[in-house]
Amino acid sequence: MSINENCLTNTTPTVHAMIVAAGRGSRFGASIAKQYTMLQGQTLLQHSVARLARSAYIDQCLLVVAADDRTAQTLDFTIPVAYATGGTERWQSVQAGVAAISLTGAADSDLVLIHDAARPAVPSCDIDRVVETAMTEPYGAILATPVADTLKLSYTPPSPQSELIHDHIEQTPSFYIKQTIDRTHTWQAQTPQVFRLGQLRQVLTHVAKQQLSITDEASAFEHLSLPIRLVTGSRQNIKLTYPDDAVLLTAILAAQS
Repeated sequence: MSINENCLTNTTPTVHAMIVAAGRGSRFGASIAKQYTMLQGQTLLQHSVARLARSAYIDQCLLVVAADDRTAQTLDFTIPVAYATGGTERWQSVQAGVAAISLTGAADSDLVLIHDAARPAVPSCDIDRVVETAMTEPYGAILATPVADTLKLSYTPPSPQSELIHDHIEQTPSFYIKQTIDRTHTWQAQTPQVFRLGQLRQVLTHVAKQQLSITDEASAFEHLSLPIRLVTGSRQNIKLTYPDDAVLLTAILAAQS
């Protein structure tokens, strides 16, 4: 993929913020979409928009929601928001958001900031730093934290052995340690992730054509060996994934306020 020369020279691009909120959050296990979980009197989505609003680079936000979402437009937000309809997969939702941003007349060298609705505690200074870093890059930058814990690769024994060990005690798969993974160069990806609009559009088109499975937008660039800069973020920027995370987020938000 060629680099647009304008991307290299435009170090003061417009920043277009997008929050992806089209998923259901099946691992969270709640009856409502997790972006509408209430913490300190507001939904996660409202908290996340408010966090973006604290950045000097962001004064409006595009919300990508599910086609059957009837909640988002009933909420009050701290900055003006627009809406786009997301898809089944995350990358499809981001692609829909990119198309909506492009229709506003945005330049290919502009930046698209993508944030998860389920990360309501991202510090505003981290948002500014990842934006400012992306301004100096031809493709983009993401927030991430170096892995601190020991990492284990697991395996599941063949079913006869598993049945012999556990018999009728439990029916869930059993995992055993296969090896320890070197964590020297491992990072946990966070959001916001910030990319040049034109380059992001192209890599998402590649994902669609190749029917790739990706878990974040940076993964799309990785498939094409395009360099994305890592910016060390705060460990307070956790994602609501499991019910226990709500307890931690509540404590973090209280401490930050």
